[in-house]
Amino acid sequence: MFAKLKQLQDILSQIGQGVIAFSGGCDSTFLLAVAHEVLGERVIALTAISPSLPEWERQDAERLGRLIGARHLWIETREMEREEYRSNPSNRCFFCKDELFSFAWREASTMGLGVVMDGANLDDRGDHRPGRLAAKQHNVRSPLDEVGLTKQEIRDLSKHLGLPTWDKPAIACLASRFPYGTEISHERIARVAACEKLLRDLGFRQFRARFHDTILRLEIDNAELPRAMEPDIRDALIRGSKQAGFLYVTLDLQGFRSGSMNEALSKQALSTAISAPAQQALSTAISAPAQPPLSTAISAPAQPPLSTAISAPAQPPLSTAISATSQPPLSTAISATSQQALSTAADALHGVRHS
Repeated sequence: MFAKLKQLQDILSQIGQGVIAFSGGCDSTFLLAVAHEVLGERVIALTAISPSLPEWERQDAERLGRLIGARHLWIETREMEREEYRSNPSNRCFFCKDELFSFAWREASTMGLGVVMDGANLDDRGDHRPGRLAAKQHNVRSPLDEVGLTKQEIRDLSKHLGLPTWDKPAIACLASRFPYGTEISHERIARVAACEKLLRDLGFRQFRARFHDTILRLEIDNAELPRAMEPDIRDALIRGSKQAGFLYVTLDLQGFRSGSMNEALSKQALSTAISAPAQQALSTAISAPAQPPLSTAISAPAQPPLSTAISAPAQPPLSTAISATSQPPLSTAISATSQQALSTAADALHGVRHS
C-alpha cells in the first residue's frame, strides 16, 4: 500500500502540473492532498456547480479545499441544457463528464496547465461507468488507477494522512437517483435533494432517495435500517417526503447499495436491443401477406365439397393442400432482413450483459 503511495508521488512529480476534477469525495480528496504536497501551487482543484450537486456536498468540497490549502476553482456546467443528458439514458454519465472535462481542459489551457486528472481508482473498472469513456476521449489522467490503488487502500491511506474523508460515505450526483429513461428536471432533482437533506438531518450516513414517479424509494444502510422504523423517525420521513411531492414512501429492504439503478440495465437492454425497427420487422415478417390464413391457403379450388373431399383421390395429403406456394416456410416468412434485425438485437443484448 505504501509502495503504491510512493509510486503515486513519483507519477505526480512526472506530470508536473495540472487540474484535478475535485468533488470532495474520498478519492478526489486523497488525490488532491497528495498532489498538493508534491506539486504545491502547480495543481488546482476544479469543482463543477450544477443542480445535481447537493448544497451540503458543495460546502464540504469548499471546506476540504481550504483544509488541504490548494487553489480551488469553481465552474458552472450546463449539462442540464443537453437533451441527451436530461433524457437520462443508461450512458447519461458520459454526457455529464463530457461537459465537466471540456470545462476542465478549457481552464487548464487558460492557466497554462497541460494535464487534467480525476480520482478514478482500480475498483472503478468493474462497474457500469460511462463517464470513463468521456475521460478517455478527453485524455484525462487517473493517477490512482494508474498505480493500482483500490478504494479500501485509498481509505486506509487517507486515514494515515489524517484526512477526514477516510470514512466518508460514497457520494454520487443526484441525477443517479432516477431510473434510466426517466427524464431529469430541475424540479425533480430539487425534490430528491429535499428528501436526502432530510435523511442527512435525521443523522443517517449512507443512503439514497430514489425517484419512481409518485413513489420515493429510500435506500438506507442495513446497519441503520432499524432507526428508520422508529416511530418518530418514520413519521418524519413520511411527512418530509410527502411535502416534497411524493404520494408514497417506501423503504427498500435490501438497504443501501451503490449503483442500484444499474440492476435494471439487463431488462432494459432487452427492450432497447429489440429496437422499434427490429420490432416492426418482426411484426411485418409474420404478417398476413407473408403467412396467409389457413382458410386462404386451402382455397376454394383446393377445398372441394365435403362429399367429394371425403373420397381418397379428391383429398390430397395435408402437406399437399397446404402447399409450398400457399404457405411459405417460416424461414421465408421471417425474411433475411427481419432475421438480421433479430440477430442485431441479440448481439446488442449480449454486449450490454457483458459490459
